[in-house]
Amino acid sequence: MNIAVIEDCTRASHEERITFGEVVGRLIAAGVERYHVDLVRGESTYFMPDGRSHRVTCEALGTRPADSFAADGVLAAIRSIQAGRTKYLTFCRQITEAGCVGYLVSMQGKRAVYYGRGAETYVEPFPPAAA
Repeated sequence: MNIAVIEDCTRASHEERITFGEVVGRLIAAGVERYHVDLVRGESTYFMPDGRSHRVTCEALGTRPADSFAADGVLAAIRSIQAGRTKYLTFCRQITEAGCVGYLVSMQGKRAVYYGRGAETYVEPFPPAAA
């Protein structure tokens, strides 16, 4: 497990120096299978195929997730960051305001699953450039 790559990707995301596609590429090269972001706790956990994992704690957003999940709000935030109109922290605030409490990114499945308090979900396939 390349912990330095994992921690650098997390830090670079929060410092808005790296795109989602770059994160995915670096994590795949480091052998990461999937990762989970807990927006409420400010934690990201990275999982390897052999069962090992590594958790990275970041500063929490300080934004309370909406009580209800709005998939259309999550989709709007995704499209905005994909188009380069917003950066990572704004994206996180927007999906939190849409009721998202966390998301799972699967490199193997080439998708991200965003979920709300009641386990409502929105599934976004990787854009072609990130796959």
